[in-house]
Amino acid sequence: MDLELKGACALVAASTRGLGFAVARGLAAEGARVAISGRTQAAADAAAEDIARATGAECAGFAADLAGDGEPQRLVADAARRFGAIDVLVNNAGGPPAGGFAQVDDRQWEAAFELTLMSAVRMTRAALPYLRKSGRGRVVNLVSSSVKEPIDGLILSNSIRLAVIGLARTIAREVATEGITVNNVCPGRIRTQRLLELYGDEAGVERAAEAVPMRRLGTPDEFASLVVFLSSGAARYITGQTIVVDGGLTRTTF
Repeated sequence: MDLELKGACALVAASTRGLGFAVARGLAAEGARVAISGRTQAAADAAAEDIARATGAECAGFAADLAGDGEPQRLVADAARRFGAIDVLVNNAGGPPAGGFAQVDDRQWEAAFELTLMSAVRMTRAALPYLRKSGRGRVVNLVSSSVKEPIDGLILSNSIRLAVIGLARTIAREVATEGITVNNVCPGRIRTQRLLELYGDEAGVERAAEAVPMRRLGTPDEFASLVVFLSSGAARYITGQTIVVDGGLTRTTF
């Protein structure tokens, strides 16, 4: 299947490691030119070089603090200047810290709001003019399976990521006639550093895998394959959707 991504420009936020890195590599493997972002220029450059070497695609690294007002807008402008366009925007940010309701204070709520919701708001707002010009713009938000089934001890993620879903669903209807699609992809138990941090150690991660119907954790590449598809021309009639990649773990019907 031709995914129609050759030559397209994709901006993948928070893509120096983990799921963001896997998504950037997957898009590059399909021939997209990819803008990589990280907290430091050194990390962004290293990830871009790794992906370019592995795929032969044109990649460039950019430093940005996605929680900073003005930083997402600057990242979008820099990527568009470098590649001349933005056809695909992948919104991604590190997950908010773990904690139950009693353990989380106002400062942590505000920080999670800025990082999780407002980064997606600011990135999407800044990218929309370029996505409109593209004629086939794609926005994919990386969220969490917690939007389908809340996870104990993750009050910030459970609450604020749902706002990203509402944002995406609304924007999807507003831009549908312009050929732009907006979708959400929700990782479940995928083997990343974030999962190790949540479960404490390898023994905890292995116990987490036992609860998955497939009896294993997903890989970042398995997760990325869906994001790449939703970024492609083949997914032109899919918009406003929230899809979980979790090996069947989430018990919700929809």
